[in-house]
Amino acid sequence: MYLHVGNNKNIRTESIIGVFDADTATVSSVTKKYLSEADAKKAVFFASEEIPKSFVLYRDRDGIYRICFSQLSSTSLIGRVGRYEGT
Repeated sequence: MYLHVGNNKNIRTESIIGVFDADTATVSSVTKKYLSEADAKKAVFFASEEIPKSFVLYRDRDGIYRICFSQLSSTSLIGRVGRYEGT
């Protein structure tokens, strides 16, 4: 199954490692450093031009860790995953 994170961007649910709230997760200096390093590696994508509310950490088919920022809230995304997985 796939998780639609906005603007025709879909991520395979089996490759998702975590869904994070952009406001609370980016407070940590460790997270900021990780996001900065991922951006330098060109592993950060934006599903929308709107201000992001969440981000999804996932592994692509090549085994590379990627981050996708979404304009949807982390609660909405997690709810969608639950619907897809039947929970």
